Amino acid sequence: MAYLDSRVAFRCIAPNSSLPVTYELIRNGSILIAKVADLQEDQTASFYLKVAATLEGSYYCKATTQGSAGVSNSIKLAVVTPASNTRVTSEPFPPVAYEGSRIELSCSVAKGSHLFYTWFFNRTEVTSLTSPLLLLTGNKLVMGKVAPEHAGYYSCMAWSRVQDTRRVSGSSEVQVTVKVYVSKPRISFSISKEGASHRGNVTCWSTRGSPPVNISLSVDDKEVGSVTVAQSLVAWFPVPMVPGQDMGVARCRVKTEVQELMSEPVTLEMVPIGGVVKVEVEYFYSADSKLTAAKLSCQVSRGTFPCISWLLNNSGLPTETEVDSHIHPVLYHGALTDRRRTLVLAKLGPEESGYYRCRARDSYNDSGPWVESEAVLVRVTEVFLNTIEVLTIAFCCFLFLMLAVGVGCVYKMFDHKQAHAHVTTTNSDALPLSAPVAAGP
Repeated sequence: MAYLDSRVAFRCIAPNSSLPVTYELIRNGSILIAKVADLQEDQTASFYLKVAATLEGSYYCKATTQGSAGVSNSIKLAVVTPASNTRVTSEPFPPVAYEGSRIELSCSVAKGSHLFYTWFFNRTEVTSLTSPLLLLTGNKLVMGKVAPEHAGYYSCMAWSRVQDTRRVSGSSEVQVTVKVYVSKPRISFSISKEGASHRGNVTCWSTRGSPPVNISLSVDDKEVGSVTVAQSLVAWFPVPMVPGQDMGVARCRVKTEVQELMSEPVTLEMVPIGGVVKVEVEYFYSADSKLTAAKLSCQVSRGTFPCISWLLNNSGLPTETEVDSHIHPVLYHGALTDRRRTLVLAKLGPEESGYYRCRARDSYNDSGPWVESEAVLVRVTEVFLNTIEVLTIAFCCFLFLMLAVGVGCVYKMFDHKQAHAHVTTTNSDALPLSAPVAAGP
C-alpha cells in the first residue's frame, strides 16, 4: 500500500542468470511500465515510481537473457487516497425525528480510499460495547428506534493507515434532535374574584412532549382561545364565571405536525360551599401492632373550590408556611396534604390528643362564611389499644366467663346427683320382719 503522490520502489533480480539481463516491470499482465537492460553480475533492477491513482494494480518483473526469459511473482499495489472534506450527512435531513423513528448518519468524504471510520457522540467515541443501541456499519451509524437519550451532537473521523503513517480527516458536529410525542392533555380551572365579578382561569397542559405545540380551549365544542407555545407545554385561558351557574363543558386540545389530542371534558361550574362538613379518622399501626400515625380527612358534601382550615380544641392550626414547632407541635409533627383536606399526624403523643374539627369556605371569597364539622376526639395515650388488642382481650374475657359458667354448671349437676342418691337411700330402709305364719294341717 502507498499513499497517493508518494514514491515506491519495485526491485527485481534474477540470480545466476546468463549475462547480460534485461528487466521489465509489467502491470496487470500487459502494460510495460519501465525497462532496465544490460545489468551485470546479479545486480538488482530498481524501478522508482511516483504513485498515482492509475498505478494501482498487480505488478511483476520479466527477466530476459540471450537465450531465455522468465517472470517473477506478482505484487499488488493499493493506492491509498487520504480522506478530505469529511462531513456528516443524515437521513432524514435535517436529523430531526420523533421517538421510535429511524435516523441514519453517514460519514461522507469528498475523496478518499481504503478508509476506516470512528464516530463520536457528545465528543465521546462510540463503540458497539458502549452504545449497543447504535449500529455501526461501514461509514454509517444507524439508530433503528431513536429515544430521547440519543439526542445530542455527533461527529465522525475518516482515516487511513499505511505502515506506521496515519492520515485523518474529521467532520464538524451535527446536532440530532429527538422529538417526544405529546401526552394526552389535562384540564383544570380555578376561580378568582375581581371586584363584584368572578373569573375562571382554565389551565391546559401535557406532562410530556416536545414543543412547539398548539394548545386551544373549546367550550361546548366552540373554540374560545388558542395559542402556540414554544418553550413549555402549558397554556392559560380566561373564561367568565357566575356562582351556581353551569357555564358549559370545556375541553383542551393539543396539536403538533403529527398529533392531535383532546383532554377529558370538565364542567365549568362553581358550586358554593354548603351541606355537611365532617372529619373522618384513620389510624395506622406498625407490624407489632403499635399505633404509629393517624390521618384526618375533611369531607365537604358540596362545593367546588373549598378553602380548608383545621382546629384543635378550638384553636386554629396554621398553614405549612406558618408552622412554629414551639407554638404548634401538632403541625410540627404532622403534615397537611391534598390542598389541606388531609391532616396526617406522623408522631402521636399527648400533645396530639384532643378534639379536631375542620371548616370550609369558598376559596375565592375571603369574607365568606365558614361551614364547620362536628368535633372528633383523637385520644393518644401510652396504653392505647388497637382494635385487634381490644378484640383479643374481649374474647379472652368471654372465654373465661364461659369456662366459669361451665364449671358452675358441672358442679351443680354433680351436687344434684349426690342429693338424689341420699333421698333414695333414706326412702328405701328395710321393713321389720314378722313371724312366719304357720301352715295349715
